[in-house]
Amino acid sequence: MRLGVDLMSVDELDRLARRAWFTRYAFADVELAHADRLSGQRRREFLAGRFAAKEAVLKVLGTGLFEGIAPCDVAVLSRPGGAPQVELRRAATVAAERAGVGQVTVSITHKRGLVAAVALGW
Repeated sequence: MRLGVDLMSVDELDRLARRAWFTRYAFADVELAHADRLSGQRRREFLAGRFAAKEAVLKVLGTGLFEGIAPCDVAVLSRPGGAPQVELRRAATVAAERAGVGQVTVSITHKRGLVAAVALGW
């Protein structure tokens, strides 16, 4: 079993998202499509939460951000009812196999401009 945790401010993601390449690099198409249905603060929280979850998952896989796995290779989808669901793609799948991780789950929370994510892999 492996654990990963990440904490970030929504403002931190705002600064990163100013770079045109960053959004395409960081998020899967399905995540961006979901975010496009949201507006204002809720959209910002959603994307920041997804990004924090990706960083927590990368810690579970034993790699950091920009170390061979693009964040968009970790898609954080929404189950019916809204709970997050992790889908590993491309390089993230390879890293999970190397780490002996067959399943990954995440929990995301938002409060007063902060988002936290915890990932568990087994």
